Amino acid sequence: MAFAKPSGEPVPVLANVNFAVRTGEILGLLGRSGSGKSTLLRIAGGLIEPSAGRVRYRGKPLSGPAEGISIVFQTFALYPWLTVRENVELGLSALGLPLNEARRRALSAIDLIGLDGFQSAYPRELSGGMRQRVGFARAIVSNPILLLMDEPFSALDVLTAETLRTDFLDLWVEHQFPTKAVLMVTHNIEEAVLMCDRVFVLGSNPGHIAAEIRISLPQPRNRLDAAFHGIVDEIYAILTSRMTESIGAQSRIHGGLAQHLPEVSINRISGFLEALASPQYDGRAELARIATSLSLEPKNLFPIAAALHILEFAELKDGAIRLTAAGRVFAQSAMEEQKRLFREHLLRFVPLIAHIRQVLDEREGHQAPRERFELELQDHMNQSDAEKTLRAAIGWGRYAELFEYDDSSRRFRVAAFEATR
Repeated sequence: MAFAKPSGEPVPVLANVNFAVRTGEILGLLGRSGSGKSTLLRIAGGLIEPSAGRVRYRGKPLSGPAEGISIVFQTFALYPWLTVRENVELGLSALGLPLNEARRRALSAIDLIGLDGFQSAYPRELSGGMRQRVGFARAIVSNPILLLMDEPFSALDVLTAETLRTDFLDLWVEHQFPTKAVLMVTHNIEEAVLMCDRVFVLGSNPGHIAAEIRISLPQPRNRLDAAFHGIVDEIYAILTSRMTESIGAQSRIHGGLAQHLPEVSINRISGFLEALASPQYDGRAELARIATSLSLEPKNLFPIAAALHILEFAELKDGAIRLTAAGRVFAQSAMEEQKRLFREHLLRFVPLIAHIRQVLDEREGHQAPRERFELELQDHMNQSDAEKTLRAAIGWGRYAELFEYDDSSRRFRVAAFEATR
């Protein structure tokens, strides 16, 4: 799959993806943000046409949405003016069922998913977990053969997500609905090991299957088992290896100016460094352990780890993170010294920020429009990634006092006294 840049040139999002979803399994797609997981799921559901290649469903080419495939979205995606029953019945609208049959199947799905008694309620009356249950009921009411799930628990709080996840697994293991297979996108490593029979770890730029993990642990699975932890650690090691390879590859493109920068605040960077330098870890931690200790989900942990690796305040290797000497100094320093060290590392290890500062220094008036750098980035990445990278650069550059940025005029500038230093 490829999307077009403003210039019309294609940006590859997925490449060389080839797999089959098997009867009786939950297959997980796991990867960092930007690896194309959700795009791949939508291609599998017939919502997006791939740029090349083909999708086959039950032996036939798939062209557009097909009968027997349902999707549970990340957000609740409910119509607020419809009741629970009416939202669920909407999942049957394309089947042309008689009203009585549609009503019976909707009420049966509502009962199965644990919402009996709430069929006349409106979405505004329900908690987040109950609204997502409506989404599940709407997906299963048509008796799908293949159920696609796009991070279905990520918008929920931890306890609600755990309850809904467990209830879904109970229904699946007990064959309470006729679905033959599930394809699930997730960013949560423990969730993948808890639910899936196989997990594909996706690499980035473009998205591809980097590894296949088979999980043969019997259900229900125990998060405290050594075997469970072993699989979690294996996946963390694969993801960190791929992440460091990607960072290294991007640093060699266009002098490093095409390096994707994770949107991570200075507070998160400094807080993580201080935690890693504490006696509890003494400068080194397994990512799986420190994620649990700091209550960080992988989608929040990996950007922090990537930022520290790019800035050379820490090193990622084999599923663990270790402070560099500079990282230790940063964690133990006062605020002004931290700022000075951060500034120094930005100019040495983040070519985009060094480039922005150089352009500002060389220009009369020491100003430049944001568009000037956006267009340069879009030569090497899609528009969304370019915007995210530039937002990260703005936050880091402001903190280090390398430049100022005015969002109303969309211009970078260096203060006059700063430019003459």
